[in-house]
Amino acid sequence: MNQPLMTLDLGCGKKKRPGAIGVDYSDRHNADIIHNLNVFPYPLADEGSDVIYMDNVLEHLDDPMRVMEEVHRICKVGGQVKVIVPYFRSLYAFIDPTHQHFFTVDSFAFYDPDHIICQRYDYVKTRFKVERIVFNETLETHGTKRLIVALANKWPDRYERYLSHLVPLDDITYYLRKI
Repeated sequence: MNQPLMTLDLGCGKKKRPGAIGVDYSDRHNADIIHNLNVFPYPLADEGSDVIYMDNVLEHLDDPMRVMEEVHRICKVGGQVKVIVPYFRSLYAFIDPTHQHFFTVDSFAFYDPDHIICQRYDYVKTRFKVERIVFNETLETHGTKRLIVALANKWPDRYERYLSHLVPLDDITYYLRKI
């Protein structure tokens, strides 16, 4: 018999994912565990989670590299991590005064040993394979913007280099796997 997946929703706020254990700093939200994600270590077991969601939370935290170390610690080998953040060219990245960090196509390349950025700069010991990058995954788009999203998702690097300054998209999702 298969065991159910242990799913965490870090920074769940009021929109905790169904079936997930929510972690948030506020008891006014839907969190199961009240904890400030800027305080380390998190009150979670080593390699205890199969799936970890971080939906529009990482840009608010003080030290994203330290956060990703914690995510690496609590995620099982082969586990999935989904990080959703505002895209750095988006109006939404700058409209919120609590945003401290901004993200590009290569923001998680520092964790992927197959990527030249990780090979050159080796800033962190934690390793995640970047399996996929998706723009505006959960946002409804129409017309020309739908075409731009399709192009950006097919060729993220080219979109960022040649088109993103003309037609900025709103958010970016990283699908990571702990290795």
